[in-house]
Amino acid sequence: MEDTTGPDCTALDYRALRHHGDVDAEPGLLDFAVNVRGTAPPAWLRERLAARLDDLGAYPSAAEELATREQVAARHGRRPDEVLLLAGAAEGFALLPRLRPRLAAVVHPSFTEPELALREADVPVQRVVLAPPWQLAGAAVPAEADLVVLGNPTNPTSVLHPAEQVLGLRRANRVVVVDEAFADAVPGEPQSLAGQRLPDVLVLRSLTKTWALAGLRAGYVLGPPDLLPRLARGRPHWPLGTLQLEAIRACCEPDAVAWTQREAEAIAVERAEMAALLAPWLCGPAQGPFLLLRVPDGERVRRELRTRGIAVRRGDTFPGLGPDYLRVAVRSSADAHRLTETMTEVLR
Repeated sequence: MEDTTGPDCTALDYRALRHHGDVDAEPGLLDFAVNVRGTAPPAWLRERLAARLDDLGAYPSAAEELATREQVAARHGRRPDEVLLLAGAAEGFALLPRLRPRLAAVVHPSFTEPELALREADVPVQRVVLAPPWQLAGAAVPAEADLVVLGNPTNPTSVLHPAEQVLGLRRANRVVVVDEAFADAVPGEPQSLAGQRLPDVLVLRSLTKTWALAGLRAGYVLGPPDLLPRLARGRPHWPLGTLQLEAIRACCEPDAVAWTQREAEAIAVERAEMAALLAPWLCGPAQGPFLLLRVPDGERVRRELRTRGIAVRRGDTFPGLGPDYLRVAVRSSADAHRLTETMTEVLR
């Protein structure tokens, strides 16, 4: 297990931290680079959002904001004052510096926005880089870190950490932040902390992935009532629009949660088939809606795939990974076979 310090971050690092899969995917390419399920929300959700278009002339009301928080709270067995609505989980990461941590530890490889947000706010950051197979047990988190950030399941490794190991990071005077952007893509959400009331744990959830709402930006953070106001301090009035509130409320209703579980089960089936097809390059077991691959001369392979009409996510922008790593989203059987056949040709 490697542990890298260094609050300094070069200009190249900043560009790498800002890189995301949407840069790798362009119109016309078969997209394995972006971890969004499908190209648009389900029809019933589109219809529900469209029905609110006539309401856009009015400001979002406090009553609607409260009703949305109440629905989120009911979905997770929490209280409304334990819910802060977000314009996507990425906004939650941008708010973390408002907790004024003295030292933030970010567990890598993982989604890079939290580290970027903290560094841009001049918060000292220490990287805790896990070695393959990227297990959390024994992670060398510095004792003085008063903020720890990690993903579960983790992007891009697709590792799902046991909840007890995540909770093992708790210490006095420390806040643990868990990015559960892909938790609803795991059947039953077995390791989620979203329903646990803990005084020092914040759980961020995204609705942009499984629900294909990346263009709308919708999510929320769950946590203790004394921490959430600190995150929200300084936000503009009406931080979320009417359609965002409607989407969050709709996606947290019981029928929608049941739909999500069916999608998670379908993802698990598709992931198992993809894992079998890509077994020669697969990096360990995966439980998220994406797979991490390691291929020889990965940068060349990525470019060659692109010339053949396939976009995959480069891995070298994730701290702890190099250019031989590629991340691929779970897709249909037909698309998975095309990817496998094309990779085989490129590597032959």
